[in-house]
Amino acid sequence: MSERYDGRWVDSQVTRCTETWNCCAANPALLDPRYSRRDHEAREIAYDAEMRAVEWEARHAPHSPAARAETQKRLIASFAQFAANALDLEPDSTALLTGDFLPAGIEFARRAREFDANLSQADTIQACRNAWTACGLQPLLGVPSGITPSILGYSLLYPYTDNYLDNEAVSLKAKLAFSERFRERLRGGVATPLNRHEAQVWALVALIEGQYPRGQFPAVFDCMLAIHQAQEDSIAQQRNGSLTDAELLRLSFAKGGTSVLADAALARGWMTEEESEAAFGWGALLQLGDDLQDVRDDLKRGSLTLFTRAAEQREPLDHVVLRLLSFCEQVAARMRQLSNGSDQLKDLLEMSWRSLIISAIADAHEYFSPGFLASAERCSPFRFEFLRARRTRLAGRQGVYAVLFDLFMDTSDADFAESPMRHDGSESCIEAVV
Repeated sequence: MSERYDGRWVDSQVTRCTETWNCCAANPALLDPRYSRRDHEAREIAYDAEMRAVEWEARHAPHSPAARAETQKRLIASFAQFAANALDLEPDSTALLTGDFLPAGIEFARRAREFDANLSQADTIQACRNAWTACGLQPLLGVPSGITPSILGYSLLYPYTDNYLDNEAVSLKAKLAFSERFRERLRGGVATPLNRHEAQVWALVALIEGQYPRGQFPAVFDCMLAIHQAQEDSIAQQRNGSLTDAELLRLSFAKGGTSVLADAALARGWMTEEESEAAFGWGALLQLGDDLQDVRDDLKRGSLTLFTRAAEQREPLDHVVLRLLSFCEQVAARMRQLSNGSDQLKDLLEMSWRSLIISAIADAHEYFSPGFLASAERCSPFRFEFLRARRTRLAGRQGVYAVLFDLFMDTSDADFAESPMRHDGSESCIEAVV
């Protein structure tokens, strides 16, 4: 029923993605205009109106559970209105966002808080992004969308492991020691954790083991070991300044591809060949999108990616991003071949991938030529200057959005008592391994 996802399989998929990338033309037609100046103005007015409504709700957040529930409903309705007006979403696509993805995000954040009340808002949101990817995969694999123990466990591993390995304050020796112990835990070892950090990581692996017994679902743990290996290779990437563009591309594809491959394995427990290849391509695309988003920060840190390499050589990123948009089309075409999942979901996913790239162009505008920026802006529902200005304003309003975050995280005693995490979550899992 299922393949075994070892190093040879990952290498074959990296090669496949690389061949696809090399065939992608940097076609300016990928930036065909979609929005006029009048379109931009109308959407920006709608954006500001909805943001004012959201901020008003935050400043007047009620205290009673019933009133807070009503406020949550109004905020979700406000988001739906914004999505429909500003992003040109059809009713079915808007319903997917507000009826599936948004409730899944709220549920995930609540479960994450139950697992670790000290988890920061930023870390929770980072982990939630991965959970949304897994929830997007579930219908494509023919299973209902929702937060499961394994999706919670795997998504929370990101702030506990990925960020730890990226932390410049942690010595290389400590990273390597943790990485080796973590690998053994993924293989099924149950060594006593050395500290609270390891205890939490071990507990998250236990959540996955509880849903997917190792003997019945070997692909799940193959995939988790594959992303672990890719993470280790990524650490080596940062220490080697002599990598070629082809080598950088392969490392990025391996890291991103195995990440979403693991999401797919955790969504159902097994995959067909067609499904696993589609998931790997999705992850490869998202990794390059993330690298584009992070180009400014990566330059400061000295991290090597295709985009920082070009920027350091003072080459505009126009050409490589056009190839990325072409690669996006190829990944979307493979996804559309999957027999499960509605056309509306596939449209929404492709739109989100493209929007990730376009918004990253807006943020990293100094690394593109003026002509390219003008063309790319006409593909965006908002002017790039508007997006940057609103991002700056939002960064200064963390207090408002912290209130909103807490508003949605608030849950009644009854909800908490019924949570499966009360039986399979933080306390019981940590006690089992300490």
